Amino acid sequence: MKDCPNLGMDIGMLVGYKPQNVKIESIDNLENMIESIKSTIDVFIDFTIADATEKNAKIILNSGISMVIGTTGLSDEFKGELEKIVKEKEVSIVKSTNMAVGVNVVFKIAAELAKRLRGWEIEIIEAHHHRKKDAPSGTALTIAESIADARNLDLNNIAKYGRSKGPNPRKWGDEEIGIHSVRGGDIVGDHTILYAGDGERIEFKHQAHSRECFASGALEAAKFLKDVKRKGKIFTMKDVLFP
Repeated sequence: MKDCPNLGMDIGMLVGYKPQNVKIESIDNLENMIESIKSTIDVFIDFTIADATEKNAKIILNSGISMVIGTTGLSDEFKGELEKIVKEKEVSIVKSTNMAVGVNVVFKIAAELAKRLRGWEIEIIEAHHHRKKDAPSGTALTIAESIADARNLDLNNIAKYGRSKGPNPRKWGDEEIGIHSVRGGDIVGDHTILYAGDGERIEFKHQAHSRECFASGALEAAKFLKDVKRKGKIFTMKDVLFP
């Protein structure tokens, strides 16, 4: 944005760190900017908002540059466009709703528990800061998708988003997955998976204490893309962490 007060500032100084010799630039002319520095870019990392990512990713990928995308709330239409561009331009993407290493371990374990605990009913509760726009979080949806896949179910048919006041029992027993969102304060990201059986329950939780875990995961994804031999493919953090 041309009127952003931080334009021209060193990115290190902006975050209270030492200068990094990287200045904040306007992206109003992103296409020209990328063209002028394309030879120096290995991978482009995008953690912004859905509208910005959907606009900028087309420019980046059409320039022949691979990307790490950690933005959530992307439209289904855009996801379809990504697949076409990636194949046409022979670039690659690591796209994940959460780059944290621990969360991606949660995805695997959540699916494994869902397989082994047949008959147990599952609820997912996610909590984030009050500024987060999309709900439920992309991470909660990925957890739900991994559980549904593990039980050979279609999430679109069995997801229950919140529970309104009044009589509201589970309709589909262990085939229903409840997904609930909490917004408040400066919560970085909490995700709890509740497996409820008869006379017992298991609660499985991941808490992000700072955004450093997302940044370090994104760097691992960037290193993966720099070295990856298979082009024209959309990868996930599962490919990065569990090759």
